[in-house]
Amino acid sequence: MSTNGKSGGPGAATTTVKTTDKIEKQITLRAPVSRVWRAIADVKEFGQWFGFTLDGPFTPGQVIRGTFDFALNEAAVMASQKAAGITPAGVKMPEGKFVFGTIERVEPETYFSYRWVPYGIDAEANPDNEPTTLVEFRLEPVAEGTRLTVTESGFDRVPAHRRARAGRGAAREGARRPYRSRPHA
Repeated sequence: MSTNGKSGGPGAATTTVKTTDKIEKQITLRAPVSRVWRAIADVKEFGQWFGFTLDGPFTPGQVIRGTFDFALNEAAVMASQKAAGITPAGVKMPEGKFVFGTIERVEPETYFSYRWVPYGIDAEANPDNEPTTLVEFRLEPVAEGTRLTVTESGFDRVPAHRRARAGRGAAREGARRPYRSRPHA
């Protein structure tokens, strides 16, 4: 087990990788559980994280579809992959409404989970035949606000080259959204 990141007071994050199959991050947010829940479980707010407009609401067992709100800069994606030591691959933006994932469980203000194809925009991916990972959000009230634990598991079933692109090229860089080139029409 390896641990990266800071430990300590509110807002400090700890990332723990227990196996190659799972990534987990925990953070204490200075916000009430109700506000953190809305950011996670409200389809409009959730979609803003990814730059998607998603159809909703989130209902267990339902497939969520949506559209991208931007275009990706493929050259920037490939340059980032190369800089991270990953064999670069192009991106394939879905046209029209695409399947974002499938909602697994919704337990208001406590737990939310969905399945999706990690880095499903990889030009080599076939979203209809790809293994999915499970993304889970756990919320817990604490004195400082809300402890949020995010876990993504199932990576051992994802092809190694896509696992590397999803973990390094997308997750690390995607949080800063360097790939957006223009709003999607």
